[in-house]
Amino acid sequence: MDLSLVSDYQTLGDKSLPQFASVVYGATKKVGEGQSFIKSSPVESSEMATFYSATSSQFDHALSRLDKAFVDWRKVPAPKRGELVYEIGQQVRQHKEELALYIVYEAGKTIQEAQGEVQEWIDICDFAHGLSRQLYGLTIATERADHRLMEQWLPLGIIGVISAFNFPMAVWAWNAMLALVCGNTVVWKPSEKTPLCALACQKMVENAKASLGIEMPLTSVVIGKADIGEALSAHPKIPLVSATGSIPMGKKVAQVVGARLGRSLLELGGNNAMIVSKTADIPLTVRAAVFSAVGTTGQRCTTLRRLIVHKDIYEDLVPQLVKAYGQLSIGSPDKEGVLLGPLIDKQAYEQMSDAIVEAKQQGGKLLCGGQRVVSNVPSGGYYVEPAIIEISADAAILQNEVFAPILYVMRFDTIEQAIEINNGVPQGLSSSMMTESLKEAELFMSAAGSDCGIANINIGPSGAEIGGAFGGEKETGGGRESGSDAWKNYMRRATNTINYGKDLPLAQGIKFDI
Repeated sequence: MDLSLVSDYQTLGDKSLPQFASVVYGATKKVGEGQSFIKSSPVESSEMATFYSATSSQFDHALSRLDKAFVDWRKVPAPKRGELVYEIGQQVRQHKEELALYIVYEAGKTIQEAQGEVQEWIDICDFAHGLSRQLYGLTIATERADHRLMEQWLPLGIIGVISAFNFPMAVWAWNAMLALVCGNTVVWKPSEKTPLCALACQKMVENAKASLGIEMPLTSVVIGKADIGEALSAHPKIPLVSATGSIPMGKKVAQVVGARLGRSLLELGGNNAMIVSKTADIPLTVRAAVFSAVGTTGQRCTTLRRLIVHKDIYEDLVPQLVKAYGQLSIGSPDKEGVLLGPLIDKQAYEQMSDAIVEAKQQGGKLLCGGQRVVSNVPSGGYYVEPAIIEISADAAILQNEVFAPILYVMRFDTIEQAIEINNGVPQGLSSSMMTESLKEAELFMSAAGSDCGIANINIGPSGAEIGGAFGGEKETGGGRESGSDAWKNYMRRATNTINYGKDLPLAQGIKFDI
């Protein structure tokens, strides 16, 4: 593995693997003073590097520097801030192949998906750069003569980001690129499963700053485990915490942030469904369902978990899916043509195995997959055959998300029943319908249809462009990131009234003469 992007860090003996800093900011690289932990690669469960968690004093020091930098950064005109994000995008373009390999070896994504994630970072840089000239406020009609009523959007301060392992660069980039353009600084607690990716991201920011002659610390990476996330959530200097991960984690973050009246932007679990109408294009459905269900080895928040198929086409569609699953190439994610890499670790494999047992106990029938793959794959990694399980729509296991490639298939009679099944889980991230009926499509996207933040027609629930706001409802957390007007999350709204006359009329016709 080429670690040249961060080669200026201390190495471990003859392995040339870095013993990275726990806190990274500007030109200072400070070795963590907390507990050590080993980062292993999911590709073959081999040790990659030793990390030391940041201590509370190191964390506070990082925040102090970001807070001071914010005072100056917020004064920089937004288009100038946009130039930095543009330059970050240029750095990422230059190092796209190397960055993708960090994702491959540390998160286990296939090379194609890893490159796609890096491209997503490039795309959000382009989006944010353009946005830097479009941070629009409003001029509002006022009832008072010789007055102007308006609103503007102003930076918040230090934005806290907590991210998960499955998108170790893109989710941070959604938040950080917009936050920087909006005039904020950023502190990031990455998943302890993907710290190398985080440090490579920081390196891109530092390269961009150096090329533009910017010396102030604008982003910091603070590496550690749950205690770091808890400290970040509780800190009064962080007005917004954007957290991506499990529902239990998100609830803890929301409680801690809410207790200090801060803001939280939550992107939590998904339990996503695809409804397949009897009018659906079957070949198109097979392709859409397979990618959505097994992409990233089922470790996406938008992964297809539940396939709701009309009874009239069930016997035609499901065997084709089983056949397609049998043709999937499983292996080392750095190999071209491989479609499924490993699960992130042993715990993920055990959760998948337990879920299959539980589904069978609830009347489920395993149609294919579910076994660990041990031949033609790197030894030590947790490679699995993706599973399809036929099950009743009211099975209790369907209420919970399992972060693994398990696809539950079930029948329905009417579109109304299918929508009820789609909505009948606590999560509300993504959903889709395969149909050739305009009426069905419109119903699915109406107020009486899907209750998810994303509702697609004739594509799967997985995979989103940065131009649209990304996020979900219910226990998914209600947050929105990336495109559309998601930038407003990272700013505060100020309503302004300007009197340019000589009188002092009051609103609502109130008289107060002295």
